[in-house]
Amino acid sequence: MKKLPEKFIQRMKNMLGEEWEAFIARYDMPAVRGLRANLLKISPEEFSRICPFDMIPSDTLPEGFVLRREVQSIGSHPYHMAGLFYMQEPSAMAAVEAADVHPGMKVLDLCAAPGGKSGGIAARMGGEGLLVSNEIVPNRAKTLAFTLERLGVCNAVVTCSHPEALCGSLSGYFDRVLVDAPCSGEGMFRKDDTAISEWSPEHVIACAQRQRAILDSAYKALRPGGKLIYSTCTFSVEENEDTVSAFIEAHPDMTAEFTHRLYPHTSMGEGHFIARLIKGGEGGEAQKDMRLTPCRDKEYAEFIKDTFIQPPKGDAYTLRDGRIIILRAPLPEGLSGMRMLSAGVCAGETQRGRFIPFHGLFMAEHGGEYRNTLSLSLDSRELAAYLEGNTVPSEPSMKGYAAVLAGEYPIGFGKAVNGVMKNHLPKGLRVM
Repeated sequence: MKKLPEKFIQRMKNMLGEEWEAFIARYDMPAVRGLRANLLKISPEEFSRICPFDMIPSDTLPEGFVLRREVQSIGSHPYHMAGLFYMQEPSAMAAVEAADVHPGMKVLDLCAAPGGKSGGIAARMGGEGLLVSNEIVPNRAKTLAFTLERLGVCNAVVTCSHPEALCGSLSGYFDRVLVDAPCSGEGMFRKDDTAISEWSPEHVIACAQRQRAILDSAYKALRPGGKLIYSTCTFSVEENEDTVSAFIEAHPDMTAEFTHRLYPHTSMGEGHFIARLIKGGEGGEAQKDMRLTPCRDKEYAEFIKDTFIQPPKGDAYTLRDGRIIILRAPLPEGLSGMRMLSAGVCAGETQRGRFIPFHGLFMAEHGGEYRNTLSLSLDSRELAAYLEGNTVPSEPSMKGYAAVLAGEYPIGFGKAVNGVMKNHLPKGLRVM
């Protein structure tokens, strides 16, 4: 059994009472691994049919699954690279269900990296509405942007901003705000030795203080009638019920709809806490549209005509750094002062009179229909060669850019020239 801090053990004994023995017995068992089928690209039923992994449905989310056996190098599997699923701790999926999001909503994920909950929320939005996914730590914000790109999300903006600044600039704007707060990580002790080594009662109190500050910022961004979802992966009352109570006391127009605890002995995953609160009143504050420059690039227009039978949904805009993005709806002016890493679908950029497409364009669920596709079966040498960064054969009649598919699902792109598909898979994604 893992060696747990004595003070943590005593706290949990006091909290759980008769359930303590069932709880601690779980620490003699391996941690559970789960994954979530990406509804933007595949249904749970279809994913279950084609997936080669030994898994069972999760008890926290209809599109969630729990692995019954360890899968080696699962992140290099073609279906993972194609964004058909996201590896996610089963209990953490419950926050996506609690968010109760629908297409067309405006949603803020305030502490979003590495992107699992943002990806799950985006999948349920179906490409409609606006998702702002924020992460204050720059390197983690980059990971967040890469995650949403792989999952094909086309209606998100990834920001790297302080919660207070972001929420202040978008006051009363969002239908939903998710705060998956940094915490002491007690719920992850079964799988994370670092969380054990860093734990102390003082650390718990420090986390609670930080969580309350983040919630105060989140309150500003939530519209009247909107819902705030607060989640942690810890057991401590100070970081969970006490933090929620202090928040409601500070903001009397907030009401808790429910709170829910998940333990390793009561669910199929690790430890998690979720609370959903509603803000009194109705309405919200409107935002002017951000000023963006419509794309007038002839090379881009020619590329779209040559590459797509049905063009992607939305309008193209040119950013100051030269990138061309595709948006389905205007962005709020409040984002103009924030550091944005990505917005909508980043299609590419023009260099020396030529449009150069980006990987994200071919991963996005933007509604476009490609003129050329090259489908490679999962067990083929050609797919293995493509994932290693090599050229692969294509039809001699095929010319120009093409989506490369793992079976039926885009995994990247290339350019067909004289019967050869030149490889454009980013070097950082290649499997050696």
